[in-house]
Amino acid sequence: MVASKHQWKAWLYLSPAIVLLLIFTVWPIINTVRIAFLEGYNGMMVVGGTKFELGLGNFKTVMETGDLGKYLKNTILLCVLTVPLSTIIALLIAVCLNSIKPFQRILQTIYFLPYVTNSIAIGMVFAAMFNTIGGVNFKDSWGIINNVIQFFGGEPIIWINQGSTYAANLAVMVIYIVWNALPFKILILLGGLQSINKQYYEAARVDSAPRRRVFWKITVPLLSPMLAYVIITGFIGGFKEYTSIVGIFGEKMGPADDPGRLNTMVGYIYESLENGMQGQASAAALILFGIILVVTLINLQVSKKKVHY
Repeated sequence: MVASKHQWKAWLYLSPAIVLLLIFTVWPIINTVRIAFLEGYNGMMVVGGTKFELGLGNFKTVMETGDLGKYLKNTILLCVLTVPLSTIIALLIAVCLNSIKPFQRILQTIYFLPYVTNSIAIGMVFAAMFNTIGGVNFKDSWGIINNVIQFFGGEPIIWINQGSTYAANLAVMVIYIVWNALPFKILILLGGLQSINKQYYEAARVDSAPRRRVFWKITVPLLSPMLAYVIITGFIGGFKEYTSIVGIFGEKMGPADDPGRLNTMVGYIYESLENGMQGQASAAALILFGIILVVTLINLQVSKKKVHY
């Protein structure tokens, strides 16, 4: 009787969160699946009394989109380039932070600040750093990155403006995404490092094991659950990349002479919604979900063989 009373109170306290979860998470997911299979669905046409047939027409339209291959390529490239790079850098920084006892908390706070800063605001700062500011005495005035390159005797590069190359655009995005992903990964990996039993390191010190061997044979295996976590979540977040590109290039998703050059699957979903093609947007969202699910399952299978609990 007492247990059931406590359960009733627990459900009562949880009910506001459950209601919000049902309204803003569960129902949108169900509605997305429903709309994806209503051929040619358009919200404005529903108001007019139009009825839509069930079918795979939306999926067919998405697959026949001319730029779909480009969107997938951009999405996959950003994932493949940024996730491993950010994980390796985060691991190295976490190891260094773990070995620094003075000011460790202050350094943790400094490294975590970008994570709580608005992505669009950070993107605008990066855009200014890599930008061509404007004309001064009929010459281009370069951003801080090109000023540094010129200081060391190099030629300025058009990174994100008109006339820039795809490689330059991609390099800027990789630098920004890696920098933005570091705080979360550093925090997770540092927590994992601090939870490793110090007796392992003491035993290695007694055996006079070199630091490199200690790192690969003790630190990495014992940290593998955390590494698997940040890699899996990194790929999930990478496939949903959108705000970072908007932050640097704006809604055109590319330089002025080639709008949409760096558009991704999420960008395509937003464009479809803006153009009133909710059916196609929902179908594209399900396709993206399927890709993320497959990649996540592959990562989980690989991690079973590599992760040591």
